[in-house]
Amino acid sequence: MSGSSAASGAAPCRFAHYFVICGIDTETGLEPDELAALYQWLEADRQGRDPDTAATGENFEQSPLKRTFKSKVLARYPENVEWNPFDQDAVNMLCMPKGLSFRTQVDQRDPQFHSFIITKEDGSRTYGFVHTFYEEVTSPQICSAMQTLYQMHNAEHASANPTSSSSSSSSSMDSLASSLDEVDSPTSSSSSSTCRAAGGYDSSRDTLYVSKALCLITPMPFMHACRRFLSQLHRAVTAATAPPLPLESYVHNILYEVPLPAPGRSLKFHGVYEPIVCQRPGLGELPLADFPLAEAFSLLGVENLVQVFTCTLLEMQILLYSQDYQRLMTVAEGITTLLFPFQWQHVYVPILPASLLHFLDAPVPYLMGLQSKEGTDRSKLELPQEANLCFVDIDNHYIELPEDFPHFPNKTEFIQELNEVLLSFGMSAKTGAPPQTRSSPSSTPSTPGRERKTAALLQLEDDGRNGNLAGEELAVLELLQGNATLERLQALTKRTGVTVARVDALRAGVKAQGTDGQGGRTPAEEEELRNAKLNVQLREVFASRFTTMFADYEAFVIQSAPDLESWLTNREQMHNFDKASFLSDQPEPYLPFLSHFIETQMFATFIDNKIMSQWEEKEPLLRVFDTRIDKARLYNVRAPSLRSSSYQRCSILKESAHTIEQRLNKIDHTAIHPHLLDMKIGQGKYEQGFFPKLQADVLNTGPTNNKWSHRTMTTQRRKDRHRQQTEHLNLDNDLKEKYMQEARGLGKNLRQPKLSDLSPAVIAQTNWKFVEGLLKECRMKTKRMLVEKMGREAVELGHGEANITGLEENTLIASLCDLLERIWSHGLQVKQGKSALWSHLVHYQAREEKLEQQQAESPVPHVPERRKSDCSIALPAPRVSLIQDMRHIKNMSEIKTDVGRARAWIRLSLEKKVLSQHLKQLLSRQALTKKLYKRYAFLRCEEEKEQFLFHLLSLNAVDYFCFTSVFTTIMIPYRVVIIPIKKLSNAMTTSNPWVCVSGELGDSGIMQIPKNVLEMTFDSAFRSHTHISAVFKCQNLGKLTTVQLGHDNAGLLAKWLVDCVMVRNEITGHTYKFPCGRWLGKGVDDGSLERVLIGELVLPSGEEDSGRGCRTPPLQRSPSQVRRISITSLSGRGPKPTSAQIQEAIGEAVNVIIKHFHKPEKERGNLTVLLCGENSLVAALEQFFHHGFKSARLFQKTVFVWDFVEKAVAYMESADQMGDLRETAEPLGMTCQSLCRYVNAINSTPRNIGKDGKFQLLVCLGARDRLLPQWLPLLVECPVILRMYEDTALLRDRATVNSLIAVLETLHDFSITLEASLVKGIDL
Repeated sequence: MSGSSAASGAAPCRFAHYFVICGIDTETGLEPDELAALYQWLEADRQGRDPDTAATGENFEQSPLKRTFKSKVLARYPENVEWNPFDQDAVNMLCMPKGLSFRTQVDQRDPQFHSFIITKEDGSRTYGFVHTFYEEVTSPQICSAMQTLYQMHNAEHASANPTSSSSSSSSSMDSLASSLDEVDSPTSSSSSSTCRAAGGYDSSRDTLYVSKALCLITPMPFMHACRRFLSQLHRAVTAATAPPLPLESYVHNILYEVPLPAPGRSLKFHGVYEPIVCQRPGLGELPLADFPLAEAFSLLGVENLVQVFTCTLLEMQILLYSQDYQRLMTVAEGITTLLFPFQWQHVYVPILPASLLHFLDAPVPYLMGLQSKEGTDRSKLELPQEANLCFVDIDNHYIELPEDFPHFPNKTEFIQELNEVLLSFGMSAKTGAPPQTRSSPSSTPSTPGRERKTAALLQLEDDGRNGNLAGEELAVLELLQGNATLERLQALTKRTGVTVARVDALRAGVKAQGTDGQGGRTPAEEEELRNAKLNVQLREVFASRFTTMFADYEAFVIQSAPDLESWLTNREQMHNFDKASFLSDQPEPYLPFLSHFIETQMFATFIDNKIMSQWEEKEPLLRVFDTRIDKARLYNVRAPSLRSSSYQRCSILKESAHTIEQRLNKIDHTAIHPHLLDMKIGQGKYEQGFFPKLQADVLNTGPTNNKWSHRTMTTQRRKDRHRQQTEHLNLDNDLKEKYMQEARGLGKNLRQPKLSDLSPAVIAQTNWKFVEGLLKECRMKTKRMLVEKMGREAVELGHGEANITGLEENTLIASLCDLLERIWSHGLQVKQGKSALWSHLVHYQAREEKLEQQQAESPVPHVPERRKSDCSIALPAPRVSLIQDMRHIKNMSEIKTDVGRARAWIRLSLEKKVLSQHLKQLLSRQALTKKLYKRYAFLRCEEEKEQFLFHLLSLNAVDYFCFTSVFTTIMIPYRVVIIPIKKLSNAMTTSNPWVCVSGELGDSGIMQIPKNVLEMTFDSAFRSHTHISAVFKCQNLGKLTTVQLGHDNAGLLAKWLVDCVMVRNEITGHTYKFPCGRWLGKGVDDGSLERVLIGELVLPSGEEDSGRGCRTPPLQRSPSQVRRISITSLSGRGPKPTSAQIQEAIGEAVNVIIKHFHKPEKERGNLTVLLCGENSLVAALEQFFHHGFKSARLFQKTVFVWDFVEKAVAYMESADQMGDLRETAEPLGMTCQSLCRYVNAINSTPRNIGKDGKFQLLVCLGARDRLLPQWLPLLVECPVILRMYEDTALLRDRATVNSLIAVLETLHDFSITLEASLVKGIDL
């Protein structure tokens, strides 16, 4: 963060690297801003006009005083610094982002201050601080040029009809540019506009002023110190009397004689009039951040700031919007410093120059600041992509957030704590922005702090003579006293017209006055101290949130590589952090935020740094963070409260503020005073109001006898030696940076747009990098989704450990939606609404519907169908249609926005496994894509587009329920088909069937199936198939689990042998098969008129061969027909399971239920399947009870296990009446009563469930109420058992029964809830 501290020379030690002056070059005169011209060229090129004519014509409609003219770097000292090469274009562009601006005497000409940042390719930063003021234009050529421009402008206006300059254009970038241009500058007052209208600028009458910028470029953001130094320098130019020394002395002093403060130390150096103090945090403290956070909070309000901060953590696109460059910088720097210990890894341009507007097209996360003009309406600002954009209108204290993003954990308590900190410093908690006061001529734009000062103080500060402030007198005196060069200074003072008597008077005055302010500090210093204390306390509150949230992060870091080199080369394939375990350890309310956050680049980089710290020095932020976690561990062991989401307040606010105050009270180092340089007499002459041309010869080289520069050189030599020794041991640093950057997704140069060379070729190159980056991101995301999902499926199939949660899956899908939105908004030309993808789909739909109408007239040829199975004949596959899916989404009244619709459409396509197919179809309309997208857009790069679709195709290998599980409240049409077995029964029935479909989210209620829906279909062999089919609509049921099927037994042909029931979700196309294979009817099978069937998802027909190897495993099935029949009526046939197999089956069934409860709640799946499906608990207990059961047909009547239970209960009831059970122990009597009560309740239910159904119900209720193990001994003890079971039966073997009881008791730890469809109508 501190610039490139590893570079050679005295880099770590110099306070400022460059002093730069930007302004108008009188030799070249007025030049239109070529970057603005380049921008016009790009726009013309994009719209198909001839770019060259567009760029040559000057913008005559705009008043010349409003146009942008080219500024130049007039001077920079020194020429170059080896460790921080000077980037002339970037500095010029950022010092004067709008180019030169002109004013006349009637305009406001207050000086302005702003800062900027240049991010190097390696991520290091350099800061610039700029003081802009207006200087009178003395060059007659420039005045006459301006006069000529005005005459041309007026002539143009007279001839042309006065239409508005910006035509409404379909292009989003175009309208963005025009909205930035069309509004007049913020400062023209009404009087000036009338004067202008009359004649604009007239050289005989008006004085012309032009902007000039003084800039310091520093390695660290000492904003307050630089601001004060520059404003004193400007004051020296405008003051009535010349400054004590030539300006060169002060500039030379700050460039070469003022060192950077050492960590944990404070430094005092001297400006022109007053001393300036700055301090640097120690190694264990939060890194330096000098931008006033209080201002950021008061501009946005606490809640808004926390929301923007959350968007930043989740790496969304953040666009700041304000008229004031310094505000953009304050908010951007404020938010990024609050990220500690994480760092923003993407494009970071707090001030986006007008010529770089095309950068808003960047399909990557970014944090950019855009300057607005006064009066520009937000609605006019059409941005290329808004689906994932957080728009922050700083001046109007208003933010627009992306849809459905998670809240920061404990947001309410967090905001409360921040409010308390602000209140303790006298700022009201609900601050909006400070009123926009006009800043006074010598001060800077107002900050909230400034406005609280008293009027008297402001008058003092703004006093033009500047000779009467105690602080300054002190400074001048300090300057003159105790200095070795006092004699030379006195000689100088005579030359500059100040008598030595004045110095004596100064001494006397200061003594008499004593010190003013607390501890000798001026009110300005007090204000600064207060700001610094508030800054650090606010930052500590944020930092302590991360310390509590990630207190145990180290436990989940996976250290897998033996050395740095092998780690870097395999970085992409490695899992560095155990996300699933980490999330399972967190409190439930934190999960939505954390699951997104641990997928971000900043978190990945943080973990990378952690892993690399075992081979090299710890990254500074990580070091501070780890120390804090260790310290917190010492004070409180977090383990017991691990999953607690209770809010822990920051405990070190007081001490952090105290540290800062201590450093300011005791200055650790005072820099050398400015002194006379070895200049020729007559140089550095003073002319009030004009910044002089400084003497380059004295400013381009620093002193050689300086003790700290000498010290740096020796340490540097030592470092060089050390570096040569370690070079062959260590991995080459560039290589490391390259690997790290590759691992982070995007190429190096995208951290910051290159501000210098902006030829169309460079822009094309940048866009090409974006295309490559998007493709790579797509590859990584689809791979991650597959690996996670496959991992989980492997677990369900019995391999290894599960490592994806429903939450994590949702996060991955949300980030895929975001990626698709970014791809669709890259190079976008025409857009409707906020979602680029949905806009494209709507355009496509309109075209297709037109074509459909045209084709409706022409006949369609018949295509022969291949032979299909019964099920597919009964339920033909739904047609895959992109437009049909869009219509489904449009019909969902729950979704209100285009972004929401696009996301729902992506989820639906993913669930139906047609995402790649749909997008391929969408992009197959080349003409449409050309109309909507620029040449460089991702979607028009053929090869990349193909690869992208291929990556998406790989997602078809797994099953997602990402639509069904998210849109839980929508109405969905379900088609139900009941398929009878033809060979053994009437294919038709005279009774009235009904169904009730249940899913994970609820049930449909009983749906009567009308009689007239019998369908006849014919297969290719012309055999007829009869089935019953009906469609009904109900609220989304989620994944389907059971179907209750029944009929009223009416009519002659009431008995009905049903093969299966098929149910299809008509929106997602998911089809479920519910096997039955049994009779429904009185006097047949077990006499049941209704059955509960357990479902399984059916493979789409085309997928059976292709996807079998890598699919999601099927759910457990309904008990198959064969098993059911073998157990009951046809017990003579087929092999019976051995006693060992039966016992194993029971153990397995119980085991599966226990595993079910050990999964996180959201992933448990369906318990009904485990209780009643194939290989379930009921099935296993049925086998147990059937072992050795005498079900021989007495008088042709089948005996069921339920008959045994009923007889046992009858025996107990009669024994109870006779009083036999009274002697038994009390609990046993209670158990006996409970069994009788349950059996009678099941028998007296109004439902017509058969005997097997009743036994199933008894087992389920017994498991739910933890009674099964108590009932078993009663049934075993009952004499009825002797009559109905063989001697060898398992039920008559005490040891086996006891072990069964022990197994069933293990279920007592879990609370089993039964599906409503199972227990309907049971009254206990």
